[in-house]
Amino acid sequence: MEVTYVLVTIDQIAKYVGQEVKMGGWLHNKRSSGKIQFLQFRDGTGFIQGVLVKKQVEPEVWETAKQLTQESSLYIWGTVRADERAPSGFELDVHKIEVIQIAEDYPIQKKEHGVDFLMDHRHLWIRSPKQRAVLKIRAEIIRAIQDYLDQHGFTLVDPPILTPSSCEGTTNLFHTKYFDEDAYLTQSGQLYMEAAAIALNKVYSFGPTFRAEKSKTRRHLIEFWMIEPEMAFVDHERNLEIQEQLIAHIVTHVLNHCKSELKTLGRDIEKLEKIKAPFPRITYDEAVELLHKEGFTDFKWGEDFGAPHETKIAESFERPVFITHYPTEIKAFYMKPDPARPEVVLCADLIAPEGYGEIIGGSQRIDDPTLLAERFEAHNLPKEAYAWYLDLRKYGSVPHSGFGLGLERTVAWICGLEHVRETIPFPRMLYRLYP
Repeated sequence: MEVTYVLVTIDQIAKYVGQEVKMGGWLHNKRSSGKIQFLQFRDGTGFIQGVLVKKQVEPEVWETAKQLTQESSLYIWGTVRADERAPSGFELDVHKIEVIQIAEDYPIQKKEHGVDFLMDHRHLWIRSPKQRAVLKIRAEIIRAIQDYLDQHGFTLVDPPILTPSSCEGTTNLFHTKYFDEDAYLTQSGQLYMEAAAIALNKVYSFGPTFRAEKSKTRRHLIEFWMIEPEMAFVDHERNLEIQEQLIAHIVTHVLNHCKSELKTLGRDIEKLEKIKAPFPRITYDEAVELLHKEGFTDFKWGEDFGAPHETKIAESFERPVFITHYPTEIKAFYMKPDPARPEVVLCADLIAPEGYGEIIGGSQRIDDPTLLAERFEAHNLPKEAYAWYLDLRKYGSVPHSGFGLGLERTVAWICGLEHVRETIPFPRMLYRLYP
């Protein structure tokens, strides 16, 4: 009577030491010493080496293994063996192979490939160990964010992707037609989340946002994902505390759940282990002074920081740093001016260490209906498009705050990646809409 094997996955292999198992997956690589074949096997959950000894397997099994090409799909049967020398800690003594498909010549080889080539083959590149590790870490970062917010009383609310107006003005937005009306792909769900916070107290959204910026920097994507919490009865100071606690929670979660992936990426985890709340804080004024001392003597008060400025500021800190109280004129219309100094607003950008730039932007929102109406006039915003938003200040306005966390920049920082294009499965960038 033939034995029936349960299909197991590599991430669960530790449970089956000494047992016969069956796995489905793909050949990642192979090598041979003549009498032994070593099959690098992956199944999407991990990688394991399968060992075939010629004198211990049937001749047809040996010949089948010899015919396998990179990324051929197959089932393998074998005995799980613990091995401290193996990257996963385990190997598989293979005794049977069933080919599903012999793959054609795989375009991605061990040799160096150009970025454009790899991006053109992104649908295949994500199978590689490093790209898989990034996507696994991305998933765990998402899990950590949602776990933290769900456990701290936040309700998930989904704002619309098609909007009749923008959050911060219609520049850099993708325009489309909504039947006979103008519409835009959202750049932020924040305004809608403010409405939701009045209904549900603490809320957050998690979804795609779009910026039609013709930027080619390593920090920018055209389509990216944002987590946007909004909180009633929360002031500027409490807003910062929630942000730093969330970031500290994310990093701790990744350190606890992604050890092998961080190792695959060669990430210096000592730097991540230093990420503990509270985070340092400096004002915009202090940041300008720091830049002047560091040689940026042409930077003028009232200008916004660019990537070189944020990188230089971050070099002074081992943890993320808040830059608070930006000039009112360079920030969004909805940010509340500091009552003690109206030329600056109660806001903060959180700058990641190691040159990764801003990962969070947040503020206390204007709750006074008269002041908000004045800001509308100053920014030339069409009141008819925002009538519903103005209603929020007419019917039970309260102090409230919120922030937006950019997922891809956070992933890039935690993974130690050079460019955000590797932080999302299929990046949308300037001049890239394929695959």
